[in-house]
Amino acid sequence: MPTSRLTVLEQQIAASGRPVDDATRAQIKEEVILREVFVQEAQKRGIAATDEYKNQMELARQTILIRALFADFQKKNPVSDAVLKAEYDKFTAANGGKEYRARHILVEKEDDAKAIIAAIKGGAKFEDQAKAKSKDPGSGANGGDLDWANAASYVSEFSEAMIKLDKGQMTEAPVKSQFGWHIIRVDDVRQAKLPSFEELKPQIAQQMQQQKLAEFQKTLREKAKIQ
Repeated sequence: MPTSRLTVLEQQIAASGRPVDDATRAQIKEEVILREVFVQEAQKRGIAATDEYKNQMELARQTILIRALFADFQKKNPVSDAVLKAEYDKFTAANGGKEYRARHILVEKEDDAKAIIAAIKGGAKFEDQAKAKSKDPGSGANGGDLDWANAASYVSEFSEAMIKLDKGQMTEAPVKSQFGWHIIRVDDVRQAKLPSFEELKPQIAQQMQQQKLAEFQKTLREKAKIQ
């Protein structure tokens, strides 16, 4: 029995995170024996000479070779810590700053929005008005609550009006956007808490490695001359 096959299967199992103990080694040995038995039977029946087998073998050869090519490229073209840190800095710049816990009521007509503002100033609860009249089904059912988000999460007209409000303040006039007319109230403001570089580093590295690999694949395709 070829020990090299035993070794390869052991390495594959270990790489998957499973421990290779004596019981596992016995299973691997039985697997190798069964493979050899089945292969010998297939050879007796001439299966290796069929076109179907040859075509499948060629596809398998290509798949293994391509996988090895990509693994070799990634090994020889690692993403440096400096590049990862620069990408992290871009992320923090785009997502840092203040976060707002806002509520809104969305209606189709400006006059309706003005009437709601007047009602709230007269003592009506913002949350009740949102539940009864907002055409935004997601937030309306929850009293207009939009949860925590940074200003960039919203359309520009909405965010520009929102960032001018202090905690607890409501817009004095309706705000128009592509969705309709908004009444906005800011319930709270806080500084955004972002994951550290070390926490995000594995995710950023994976994304950037995939980008580099995609660029490599694109370059090869553009260079190729298909007859």
